[in-house]
Amino acid sequence: MEADPARIRQVVANLVSNAGKFTEQGTITVTVDRAGDQAMVQVKDTGIVIDPEILPRLFTKFAAKSDRGIGLGLYICKRIIDAHGGKIAADNNAGEKGATFAFTLPMAR
Repeated sequence: MEADPARIRQVVANLVSNAGKFTEQGTITVTVDRAGDQAMVQVKDTGIVIDPEILPRLFTKFAAKSDRGIGLGLYICKRIIDAHGGKIAADNNAGEKGATFAFTLPMAR
């Protein structure tokens, strides 16, 4: 994969940090996998779910509904992943606590 390692580390660090802010008890799991010609990174936590009101605009500027941030971190993550030709998404975990954030990046040919 051709990527700026510092920026990808920044994205992973932000996602793990956010998971830590919203997971007082439970687990945070980071997985890295390959799906065809894509590398996929997932950060899954068992903390509180993402407020459904904010979910559709989660990766926009100042999309925050808590006192734990100003809502720029995920926006910056999206910009970094977009610049690398990837995609980033988030959703609440189905049938359990917490949320999962995932991003993909194209593998070099």
